[in-house]
Amino acid sequence: MTGRRRTRTTSPVQRRRPLKAVLLSTCALGACASIAVGCGAVPGVTGGSGDGSIKVMTWAPEKTAATNQPGMPAMARTYARWVNAHGGIDGHRLEVLTCNDHNDSIDAAHCAERAVDEDVVAVVGSYSQHSTSFFSPLESAGIPFIGGYGVTDAEFTSPLSYPVNGGQPALLAGLGEQLAKNCGPVSLIRPDTTAGDQLPVLLDSGLKAQGHPQAADQRAAEDATEYSRPTQQALRHATSDLARRGCVVPALGNRTDTFMDSFRRDSTKYPKVRTGTVLGSVDQSRIDAAGGRSGPYEGSYVTGWYPAADDARWNEMRSVIKEQAFGDNRIDPADVGVQTTWIAYTVLRKAIESLGSGEITPLAIRRTLDNGLKVNTGGLTPTLRWRFEDLIGAIDFPRLVNGDVTFQVVRDGRLTPARRGFVNMSKTLESAE
Repeated sequence: MTGRRRTRTTSPVQRRRPLKAVLLSTCALGACASIAVGCGAVPGVTGGSGDGSIKVMTWAPEKTAATNQPGMPAMARTYARWVNAHGGIDGHRLEVLTCNDHNDSIDAAHCAERAVDEDVVAVVGSYSQHSTSFFSPLESAGIPFIGGYGVTDAEFTSPLSYPVNGGQPALLAGLGEQLAKNCGPVSLIRPDTTAGDQLPVLLDSGLKAQGHPQAADQRAAEDATEYSRPTQQALRHATSDLARRGCVVPALGNRTDTFMDSFRRDSTKYPKVRTGTVLGSVDQSRIDAAGGRSGPYEGSYVTGWYPAADDARWNEMRSVIKEQAFGDNRIDPADVGVQTTWIAYTVLRKAIESLGSGEITPLAIRRTLDNGLKVNTGGLTPTLRWRFEDLIGAIDFPRLVNGDVTFQVVRDGRLTPARRGFVNMSKTLESAE
């Protein structure tokens, strides 16, 4: 399936948009002109709807100049090899189709259209910031979207969406609460885009919940190659209160590392300033690459959805990767995209097993999830359930069922828990304006 080269336009920057505008992850703040859609089936996995196998799809952007999540489709293929090597799901062979949306709205629609054409029963563990393109074909065909990354507001509004985490809303609100307890003045550096306009609203909701002043909102070009000027502005604001150490929050997605290069140079004049960010913008591999305990991330506050990557609750996933990934370096067990895909496929498996001898269709999967199926993820999340009464009362995020986040901090070059257990952000999100 091949896309066409397109001329793309960018709307003028406006004032801060309402919260119900499209909400994109800090990990997805960037633009990319794509040229093709790449889709394929899992190597070694054969069969289709005619032979009792179960067909699903996982998509994510790969090989783009902006955000990439190659570990998610790679993890999906690995999961399929694993379950098929052990008898399938309730005796059914799992077939996984994958698709590359190239961070492009037309290609995202092509992925969804392929899912419809291939008669998949669900789209599972996927990443795309183009929900307005992909949800329409899925909703027309009644195909459930299970465990998306949580980068758009539609993932928390579509009745066919079954999110497994609190998405970017919970992360940023949680980061605000974490920083409010540990920082003086807070500076947010984010892209000067429609997507970037949403970030201060969410971060400030967490700060406000703890009685902390809102963050200084500093915009930067999303395609910048260096951030000296916004870094210096942020550092000056973060040190404006001599009585309390301030914090700087880079919300720049794949450009976070570029920002940290500038921060490393300029922060020598402001040694008491720390950084705060969310998993997805930084993970253990990035911390290691930046110098570990001697790097700029040391002491950073980080908010995530799940337990730390070295937590024993990830042992089964790690074992599956070791058994079936065959050294695939796209799959990093510490990557939140990989982790989200693992949890999403856990949900799929539980849903299929609950159907017993019944027909496995998109409608059947939606019904079992809507009717109160409980999914235990081994402590990686709270027990997941999507009945009406399980939905969090956040007006802008009506499909959100899991408002839990974890507070972490970089100590001696390692991401470690800053607080035991999960912190629930439901009330904060319900009051976000």
